[in-house]
Amino acid sequence: MHAQTDCTIVGASFAGLSCATSLARAGLNVAVVEKKADPGEKLHTTGIIVKDAIDQIALLDSLPGHLFRRVGGVRLYAPNLRHIDLVAPGYYFLATDTPNLMRWLAAQAEGAGAKVVCRAPFRSAERIQGGFDLGELGTTRYLIGADGPNSRVARSLGLGTNSRFLFGVEHEYAGLQIAEDDKLHCFIDRRVAPGYIAWVIPGVGITQVGLARRIRPRQPTPESALSALLEKIAPVFDFRDQQPTAVRAGMIPCGGLVRPVAGKRILLVGDAAGMVSPLTAGGIHTALKHGLAAGHAVADFLAGRRDDPSGWFVDCYPRFRAKRLLRLAFDLFQSDLFFNILLKSRPMRWAAGIVYFNHKGVFDPTAATPLSETSLVSSPSGAEPPG
Repeated sequence: MHAQTDCTIVGASFAGLSCATSLARAGLNVAVVEKKADPGEKLHTTGIIVKDAIDQIALLDSLPGHLFRRVGGVRLYAPNLRHIDLVAPGYYFLATDTPNLMRWLAAQAEGAGAKVVCRAPFRSAERIQGGFDLGELGTTRYLIGADGPNSRVARSLGLGTNSRFLFGVEHEYAGLQIAEDDKLHCFIDRRVAPGYIAWVIPGVGITQVGLARRIRPRQPTPESALSALLEKIAPVFDFRDQQPTAVRAGMIPCGGLVRPVAGKRILLVGDAAGMVSPLTAGGIHTALKHGLAAGHAVADFLAGRRDDPSGWFVDCYPRFRAKRLLRLAFDLFQSDLFFNILLKSRPMRWAAGIVYFNHKGVFDPTAATPLSETSLVSSPSGAEPPG
């Protein structure tokens, strides 16, 4: 690829593809370069989209129905496996067919006029008059780094890089149906998932079982950590005899926005910018929202209507101040005994409202039952073929 572009975006990510779509719709010559052979392969995200994103991001208005299933609430389990159900009237989550969602987003960018080039790794960038020389990738007037938590664009051009991470690993089980499949099932356990949570998610044609945890010296391997999770949740969902059809794994930045996040004619967006909630590890909503906005800002600059957005646009990036404090508190004071005792308390309801529903959540006290009183498992295996 030897081309001249108005803007080159490195990374066919949620942020990169949404940014490309808004730039292309503005009539600019834009290319997305991606080192993978397919935007939908080797994903590192669970793929949950919150209702706020559906409400705010018009790009998702035409999202095909076969790419998602609607999930209405959260079942939160204490370490002793007692649980509460958390709901918010009118609120929901979308569990997605994430590989095909990424392919759909790439098609939206291409339909708007962007060029998406796979098997095109970014290697380096050299500043030239009016932009960058990207070697075999050509030249560009503006560069967007949307290439993940270990951004090569950031390292190449001396921008900030992520330094604090969670590590996430997830199994996918195809053709299995779980009971209570209208909920995201979230498990708190300091031994299995220190610093974060584990989950069972009824996805699109699959069930997703995973965890994220702080990175520690001499920690268990991802597979052994997941094996410990499967043993832990077996009284509720027993997947121990099931073979996963796919595995997702990767680093999740949890330190907040990197510094600096921009330079002359260059912006970082999405995970590359650290634009991931330090508390929830959710980044799809902000990636889409700020990716689209970055595209508009760069388009205005290249058309001569505004100054370089690296000098002003990044002021609108989320700083996650409250969530960084809650992340610190969770890291320092996570206690299984605390969660066992206080699962149904007012402070727990308040915290859950922030984490899951952005303060919109309410507690359903009728669902707070001991494990022995629940009926979550419809077969001895905890999962059964649909139908």
